[in-house]
Amino acid sequence: MHEIVTLQFGQQANYVGTHYWNTQESYFTYSGEEDSPVNHDISFRPGIGADGAETYTPRTLIYDLKGAFGTLRRENALYQLEQQEHPPSQGQWSGSTIPLQLPPIAASSYQQALDRGTEPPTLTTDTVRFWSDYNHIFYHPRSIVQLNEYELNSSLMPFEQWQKGEELFANLDREHDLLDRDLRPFLEECDQLQGIQILAGIDDAWGGFASKYLERIADELGKGCRWVFGLQDTQRSARERQALQLANVAQSIYSINPSASMHIPLASIPSSLPPYMSLDGSSKWHTSALAAAAMESITLPTRLRSSQTSSATFDHLESILNGDGMRRIAACSVSVKDPLSLEEDSQPNGHSDPRMINGHLEEEDEPEEESSNLDIDLFPQLVPTNTPNRNRNPSRPHTFSKISSLRGPWKTATQLQSSNARLHDRFSANDPRISLHQSSLLFPTLTSYPTIFRFPGRPSKLAVDASLSTSTGIAERVRGLEGLARRLVGVEDREALCDGLAALADEYEEGWMSGDESEDD
Repeated sequence: MHEIVTLQFGQQANYVGTHYWNTQESYFTYSGEEDSPVNHDISFRPGIGADGAETYTPRTLIYDLKGAFGTLRRENALYQLEQQEHPPSQGQWSGSTIPLQLPPIAASSYQQALDRGTEPPTLTTDTVRFWSDYNHIFYHPRSIVQLNEYELNSSLMPFEQWQKGEELFANLDREHDLLDRDLRPFLEECDQLQGIQILAGIDDAWGGFASKYLERIADELGKGCRWVFGLQDTQRSARERQALQLANVAQSIYSINPSASMHIPLASIPSSLPPYMSLDGSSKWHTSALAAAAMESITLPTRLRSSQTSSATFDHLESILNGDGMRRIAACSVSVKDPLSLEEDSQPNGHSDPRMINGHLEEEDEPEEESSNLDIDLFPQLVPTNTPNRNRNPSRPHTFSKISSLRGPWKTATQLQSSNARLHDRFSANDPRISLHQSSLLFPTLTSYPTIFRFPGRPSKLAVDASLSTSTGIAERVRGLEGLARRLVGVEDREALCDGLAALADEYEEGWMSGDESEDD
């Protein structure tokens, strides 16, 4: 069945994950409707609720700190009797007790409307307090894992240093064996596991927690497709906090790389935004929506039914991006349009000169897919914008491999056929380095999704072009991070970390020498 299990670590991950699962829920079709192109069994698991009724819940594990779940309860409407079946055991104390209980968090008006089955009110950045405030999904109780050792936004014990996450995982795993307790039940329900996708913050302690979790998975399961979407908060902050975040990012990238088959870093706020976007950088609800649109779109082929021409598996996509097994970091870019405008552009005389892209003349023998630039670059800068650029080669980066997931009429059938034919001629069948997957399934903008894309008429569905690529540009950014790590990381970890980042950057330069570099030499 090619199932996918999802792991979510921390606030940034769960904001993105909530958008992701709301979108999956919107693809469900009911009696009398045309079957959805999405195979829901890949991401959802059947089960039996507390009242004996059949249930259908996500194949996911959601880790977060105490106080981070908002109004989300471990026991919900599907499993509300479970708590009654397991009453707490009586202790040995026979004296009187005085229970201390914090006042419960009031449900948002949006959640109250969903519970009543009425039209929910419009969400705003002020009304979204937690990621659970806009959640549409019922989760299995096993999916909710609260870590009580730390509290959200605590000033006494902040969960910010990378080593804190590493220590927390080690302590919990020693006590409970987290893989046996949490992950293995989901894995045992899979007939043929396609892969594990991980959402995790990489600029705080969750990076340390996720890297150790991945290391344990690799030890237990061996090889397999494990795609990490590393989330980085790129909003401007105080210098001390920014230094800590960058040190965490350096350690996360170095530590995640050996255990992940692909690592896609995602910036919360891109370095530049197109005119059609309006993003509130202070709202995780807003910034996670952009990351979710990219992540959900790029992985869409892995969830489509096998009868869909654009379907693919993680293994297939990974073989294109990382055929030699060493380039595990990929950069993500996105463009978004109103589908109606794409249909108008596809009419005769609707295109501008396709050879001119962002001021660069496209070479005749270069596929347009390799040279075209999308509107939004989600790959983090990794170094502060005020850091001097010491790169001697300002030319456009060389692309090693690229996959594109097109949602909507970006290309006509003839154009898509022609593009794939050119790519087949350029790249041998044994070494396919570029792949296009176009689906008619548009990205839905639900009531839980903020209005960050502003098009005339406010379309309810959007056309998305999302791509992942490996290029020499990644080496430049990793080397910049290595330079910062030499100043930010302690002496005991510095040598191994910096040597590892340098070796990682080398993989994106080996075997490639641009003409400009040879001329400079």
